[in-house]
Amino acid sequence: MPVISAAHAFNEGQLYVDLRPIFGRSLFLKCEGFNFAGSIKLKAANEMVETAERDGVLKPESILVESSSGNLGVALSMIAASKGYRFLCVTDSRCNLSTRLLMEALGSRVHTIADLDTNGGFLSARIDYVRTLCDSDDRYVWLSQYTNPGNWKAHYHKTAPEIAQGFPRLDVLFVGAGTTGTLMGCARYFRQWHRPVRIVAVDSVGSVIFGGAPGRRMIPGLGMSMRPPLLDETYVDEVIRVEETDTIRACRRLARRGFLFGGSTGTVVSGAMRWLADHDARELTAVAIAPDLGERYLDTIYQSNWLQDLYGEDVFDSDETAEDSWEAGPMPTRRGSRPPHHPQTGVGGGSRHRRHQDREA
Repeated sequence: MPVISAAHAFNEGQLYVDLRPIFGRSLFLKCEGFNFAGSIKLKAANEMVETAERDGVLKPESILVESSSGNLGVALSMIAASKGYRFLCVTDSRCNLSTRLLMEALGSRVHTIADLDTNGGFLSARIDYVRTLCDSDDRYVWLSQYTNPGNWKAHYHKTAPEIAQGFPRLDVLFVGAGTTGTLMGCARYFRQWHRPVRIVAVDSVGSVIFGGAPGRRMIPGLGMSMRPPLLDETYVDEVIRVEETDTIRACRRLARRGFLFGGSTGTVVSGAMRWLADHDARELTAVAIAPDLGERYLDTIYQSNWLQDLYGEDVFDSDETAEDSWEAGPMPTRRGSRPPHHPQTGVGGGSRHRRHQDREA
């Protein structure tokens, strides 16, 4: 059994979900959310911090600072707490509330950027703020996930070999694109593999990673409002762009089968299923990487009012709408018993339960 003394020392790397029973096509989903940081970003955070320590850049009096939409910020918060560093995360208004609260619970400070940059995103403004901090105080150490080679090396040394070990006959790998650290690390590894592996990058519509016009993106994780410095397109065979509505539908379809994943996973799964539908994939071994789990998206992707306000009723699958439209009867009670009394409103338990259903429908 694993016994650890530091939170970043545990990371489950060999858990896969077979998606055929849910989507009807063979795809193995590599689950990267089973560590104390809750996402694949723990690998990159570990690599970058340990490299900075070895190089003497990170010292006991240093203050870590990083621009992050959420998951890397949580990973660095956890590592900073474990190692005794101070950490400031510069994020933006799309960052989930639960993610911001989690970073603060771990002892980190969070600064939120509210103004859009010229590309319709927040990234340039976040980076400008980080640079200003570093210029003002030499105690700040910016690891810069966007340019740090440790970002992709973590996946070259860990994520890709884990996949190769589990699937020695791998044919196609689907990887979401953000900073492109995961994408580049895996692509570089499999370029040297003993058999050809097709690398398919999955991006969000509105992202400019692979060119195109910038657009509104409300779900944090994948996509960027600038071209990532780490990206080398010669390692990428194909690019698929996914609408956020399809991201949401994939997430909620998985949830209805008991698997609660984050927005990045929904994007990757949606893109992968479209690719598999367009190709004769019956004999192919296909793997997709799921960067995180879904608890941090409960007030966004899994909250009906939030979805309706941003995307309208059409965001829901027809089968989901049918499932959610059933009318529940009163709560069953034992003979001679009374419904539980709510101490603040004085309303019996049955009525309170019904109002909660109406709010969530």
